[in-house]
Amino acid sequence: MIYTVTLNPAMDKTAIVPNLTLDAVNRITELRQDPGGKGINVSKVIKKLGGTSNAMALLGGNTGKALRAMLLDAEIDVVAFEVEGETRTNLKIVDPENDTHTDINEPGPVVNEEILDAMLKNLEAKIDVGDIVVMSGSLPKGAPDATYRTWAAELKAKGAKVFLDVDGEKLREGIEAVPYLVKPNEIELGGILGKKLETPAQVAEAARMLVDKGIEKVVVSMGGAGAVFAENGRVVHGISPKVKVGSTVGAGDSVVAALAYAEERGMSLEDTVRLSMATGAANVMQSGTQAAERELVDSLIDQVGIEEL
Repeated sequence: MIYTVTLNPAMDKTAIVPNLTLDAVNRITELRQDPGGKGINVSKVIKKLGGTSNAMALLGGNTGKALRAMLLDAEIDVVAFEVEGETRTNLKIVDPENDTHTDINEPGPVVNEEILDAMLKNLEAKIDVGDIVVMSGSLPKGAPDATYRTWAAELKAKGAKVFLDVDGEKLREGIEAVPYLVKPNEIELGGILGKKLETPAQVAEAARMLVDKGIEKVVVSMGGAGAVFAENGRVVHGISPKVKVGSTVGAGDSVVAALAYAEERGMSLEDTVRLSMATGAANVMQSGTQAAERELVDSLIDQVGIEEL
């Protein structure tokens, strides 16, 4: 089973605003709404790929209720933990004329350690050895900086394969728990190593360092340049298909979803690279954070390039 954890979910509103202008009245020509937050995005993509997951999220207020209803309508299992306050709404502004994507994200409600502990205990009671737990995204106010490190260590001790997709201090802390898989981008990884990673070769060297620390699998995304995959003494560069970009929001989450889906099915490294790169490409072609259909993903798989590093 795959479990996704979203501690700071959001209702994502994507607005199309041609020729967005600061300090002026701007008019929206299209508006869509999607349940969001990185873990929830992972669950949505897993569903489209043909898999199943259990989405665990902290939800509050009417926005939280609406988000939960949307996930259930999409036939995604949800375990909701109620928090005081209102689940945040994030506004994504796409200007097709100037090819810009602007995110305006709310902070979300404040949580306490009591509800975080209850959520962790609930998850620990569910998982079996070999289950995959995807932890990703920002932490809500009130959550300790070491939350992901603590959760990763405890879930790992229960036999779960922990996938970690976070940034900054959360990434630095989380790596200390030695999760099964981490998926930073090259800027995030360079930040914790204190150096710039500008080429696939430099990224590969950094990924090998994490594998040497005991992390089974390291995937470093590089935007349009694809991603570097390191595991079992091998490092390969997955090269993304060239597609028309609709929205980059959730692109990394779609890659994580494909990684979890491939891991659950025991896919080879090459097949995992092709599926994750094709899934990422298919999802950036979408509007907002809606997940691409499996047929589109499959149509891009043969366009993925792989080179050994």
